[in-house]
Amino acid sequence: MRLGLICRPFSFHGGVETATAGLLTALRRAGHDVELISTRRQASVPGLVVRRVPTLRHPSALRLISFAVAARAAAGRHGYDLVQSHERALRQDLYRAGEGCHGAYLEAMGRKLAGINPYHRLVLALERRIFRLRAARHVVAISRQGKEEIERRYGTDPQRVTLIYNGVDLERFHPDNRGRHRRQTRATLRIPDEAWTVLFVGSGFERKGLGPLLEAFAAVADAGSRLVVTGKGDVARYQSTAARLGIADRTIWTGPQQEVERFYAAADAVALPARYEPFGNVHLEALASGVPVLSSARAGGSEIVRRGENGWVAAEPTAGPIAEGLAALRDGPPGGWASGARASVERFTYAAQAQAFTALYDLLRR
Repeated sequence: MRLGLICRPFSFHGGVETATAGLLTALRRAGHDVELISTRRQASVPGLVVRRVPTLRHPSALRLISFAVAARAAAGRHGYDLVQSHERALRQDLYRAGEGCHGAYLEAMGRKLAGINPYHRLVLALERRIFRLRAARHVVAISRQGKEEIERRYGTDPQRVTLIYNGVDLERFHPDNRGRHRRQTRATLRIPDEAWTVLFVGSGFERKGLGPLLEAFAAVADAGSRLVVTGKGDVARYQSTAARLGIADRTIWTGPQQEVERFYAAADAVALPARYEPFGNVHLEALASGVPVLSSARAGGSEIVRRGENGWVAAEPTAGPIAEGLAALRDGPPGGWASGARASVERFTYAAQAQAFTALYDLLRR
């Protein structure tokens, strides 16, 4: 299969970028001839043709639409068997809805749809073209609730929406990392060996629930516990919150980290109580590392979390339910969390993800 894949610039580390890179590698191993359509900021990928298209950088609405127009033109020039987009493009055979529904995101963040800025209006218009007006022949959702959300909000035929979960690198993220990296990483972060440690990984602190997590941590953690915050966001704002709550000396801010597996190895629990999260690769990475996850029910990744087995699901991303979950993770089952956490994600491989996409390609080619 000669496949044109439209996506924003990515690298082989970090969040959504890691997921894209992992899927791309697995598709190539499955025998597909994949070419990447991206912007001029996309780095070269060994053995892969990269079709870089010109885009306007500012403002954000022009950047979005200029990429959509240029990507459509590039896809049309090169005669692909199928065009798959991970972005909201003007035309594609297959759209992977990795960011969920933008309207649902805006509502979750408390932003009224009326009066929103031109960028958000454009994103919503592109979504309508894809989900309602068939600017994509088929849609891939990355969680059950994402699939249901698309169908409910846009009236999309359920037969046009297929669920394909993300994959995870089961070698990079492994419980054995605890023996390799835990002590050194804790020493670097100045975390005592015995300190119960919660890890938050994510960029976009507000959407991913850092505020209520700080409140919950302050309510349940003892003086020896630590909260490690890894990722990008308004650090100063949340440092002020930590100081107000009296946990500034127990909260560690690391910024984004390429070797995030070391931080999972140092943690006793991972918390991602997101207000809106289509899936969340953090769920898979943490569980693959043998670390229990506290998720909110609003995150698609909560679909693989089982209370008392591999983590906890907070019904709402607010301090009370999060604190209840943190207490449960701290107390833990008698045998610990590692084996149950790891076992729960061993089927979520990039190879399985690529196999599911391949089956869908075959269906669309008939």
